Amino acid sequence: MKKVLIIKTSSLGDVIHTLPALTDAKTALGDVQFDWVVEESFSEIPAWHPDVRNVIPVAIRRWRKQILKTILSGEWKRFRQLLQQEQYDYVIDAQGLLKSALITRMARGQRYGLDKHSAREPIASYFYQYPQAVTKQQHAVERVRNLFARSLGYQLNDLPLSYGIKEGISEGISESVADSDSKVNEDSSRRIMFLHGTTWETKHWPEQYWFELAERMTGQDYTIVLPWGNEAEHQRALRIKQSCARQKQVLVLDKMNLNELVRQIIDVDAVVAVDTGLAHLSAALDKPTVAIYGPTSPGLTGTYGRNQMHLQADIACSPCFKKKCDKKKGDIAPECYSTITPQQVADSVHELLLQLLP
Repeated sequence: MKKVLIIKTSSLGDVIHTLPALTDAKTALGDVQFDWVVEESFSEIPAWHPDVRNVIPVAIRRWRKQILKTILSGEWKRFRQLLQQEQYDYVIDAQGLLKSALITRMARGQRYGLDKHSAREPIASYFYQYPQAVTKQQHAVERVRNLFARSLGYQLNDLPLSYGIKEGISEGISESVADSDSKVNEDSSRRIMFLHGTTWETKHWPEQYWFELAERMTGQDYTIVLPWGNEAEHQRALRIKQSCARQKQVLVLDKMNLNELVRQIIDVDAVVAVDTGLAHLSAALDKPTVAIYGPTSPGLTGTYGRNQMHLQADIACSPCFKKKCDKKKGDIAPECYSTITPQQVADSVHELLLQLLP
């Protein structure tokens, strides 16, 4: 039995991108099991994969804001003890950052990671005994798959892409909604989720576009499902609902953890998403997803897998990868989103679903 420790702490999309590599390794090697060091806020994700034995939560984001308290409370000591209680055959840093390399260095086992030409932070490579060369000119999922294959000594060949998590998803998660009078339209057989929340200001598709898309989709007998993760997203979800003439076909969900949200994603027919970590979760579940990219690009970090459609802004300055933008076209900001209209998104949803018909 090969014992492997994975260091991939964040972010949501990056953690999800790592899952197919575990499936590859299990298929190629058979007798292998994984432990995984991950940020506490994402600790549900590794547990979904059937070959992950232990999840070791880390809280770098929280600890660096209160270093003294972390040390005095003994939390850092307990983490180190948990990290070092097992001797591993392989310790793989799948992140390639200084923070992840330092954790890798503390673990017990032969250390693998990206070499100085491959890692996002080249200094990280000096903490590994076996740095691996993996080209940057491929999707993030494929980079991790190649890192694992080179580190663990197998060939990817024609191994199919599989996130491997469906069987690990817990059953019976509640399907509560925020407002009790929002029941699913019994005449509607189709549900579409809007993943409207994201981190960068420039990644937000214009709110009036969400209003128009909701109007179009409910008019075509869809029920709209709106999750949210913070109060700003909650208020946006409520505004989308209130803007729609068919409000009973718009469901604003309760605030949910990742396990609960997974159940909601599984139950919808399609997803429309901005560039957000939850879009990668939709892709990992093979859910038909139309993903919208304005200042960013799907090339290396877009949703990846079956049933994915990317809409990239068609404007000279896109992708710019800027978190701030003052360019407008009429009321549309950033300007690049003027080239991705609600009509285009609705047409893309229909095209994607038609492709899946038997």
